[in-house]
Amino acid sequence: MERKVKHVVKGSPDKDGAGVKLIRVLDRETVDKYDPFLLLDSFDSRNPDDYIAGFPMHPHRGIETITFLSNGSIRHKDSLDNIGIISDGEVQWMTAGSGILHEEMLLESEYMLGIQLWVNLPAKDKMTDPEYHEITKDKIPEIPIENGKLRIIGGEYNGVYGHRGNYLPVTFYDIHLEKNSSFVIPAEKDESAFVFLLKGNGKVAGAYVEEKTAVMTTEGDKLFIESMEEDIEILFISAPRLNEEIAWGGPIVMNTREELRLASKELREGTFIKLK
Repeated sequence: MERKVKHVVKGSPDKDGAGVKLIRVLDRETVDKYDPFLLLDSFDSRNPDDYIAGFPMHPHRGIETITFLSNGSIRHKDSLDNIGIISDGEVQWMTAGSGILHEEMLLESEYMLGIQLWVNLPAKDKMTDPEYHEITKDKIPEIPIENGKLRIIGGEYNGVYGHRGNYLPVTFYDIHLEKNSSFVIPAEKDESAFVFLLKGNGKVAGAYVEEKTAVMTTEGDKLFIESMEEDIEILFISAPRLNEEIAWGGPIVMNTREELRLASKELREGTFIKLK
C-alpha cells in the first residue's frame, strides 16, 4: 500500500541557543501529528556569524537527540566526559535519559547544513542511563540506488543495518537523488514516517514539496519520492508511535507536570545528574 501525504509543515526562521539562526520545522504544535518526533531544527548557512555562538551547556532529560550534518562541523561535550567532533555526513546520537548536560558548538565552516531531531523516549525508559554515540562516515552504510545513493543512519535497508538504539527503533535514511529521478522508499506499514526535504524541492507521493518542509505520511509499506530540475537530499525518518501524554518544559520532556517540577528542583539543587 502506497503512503500518501497526511500533513505538511514548512520550516520558518528562528533563533535558539546563544543566538543561532536556524529553521524550526517541528515543535510543540506538531507533537501529536509527528509522534514520537518532538522537535526538528535545520541549519543552512554560509555565514558563520549565524551559528558560531552555538548551544552552550544545557540540560536534557527524557529524550534522544539526533544531530545530522550534511555539511559542516559540530563539537559536542557533555557531563559524561564525552568530547567529539562530527563533520560532513556524520551524526551525533545522544540518549539524555535520566539527565545529561551538554553543549554543541557549531564550528566555522564553508557551508553549514544539517538538522537536529528530538525523539521522545517511552515513559518506561525516560530515566534510563544517558549515552552518547558518535556515528562517523565509516559506520554509515551507503547503498547505491538508481541515480543516487541511500545512507543508512539508523535502522535497516535490504538487510544492511545502520545504528540501532536501545529504545525506540528509529529508521533514518539520508537519500540523495540526481535531478529528474525517482525512488521508492520501503517502510514499515504502521509506523509514524515522515520525510524532510533538506536540500532542493521535490515531490512526495506525487505532491510538490518545497525545501525545508516536513511531510508526515499515511500508513503504508512504500513511499514514492521524486526530484525535478535539481539534485535533492531527502531525509526519511520513521518509528512506532508512543501515544503517551507528554509534559514539555524547555529541554526536558517527561510525561507529567510533576516530573517536570522534579527535574527543575533537581537542577536547582545540583542533583539532576544521576551518578551510578
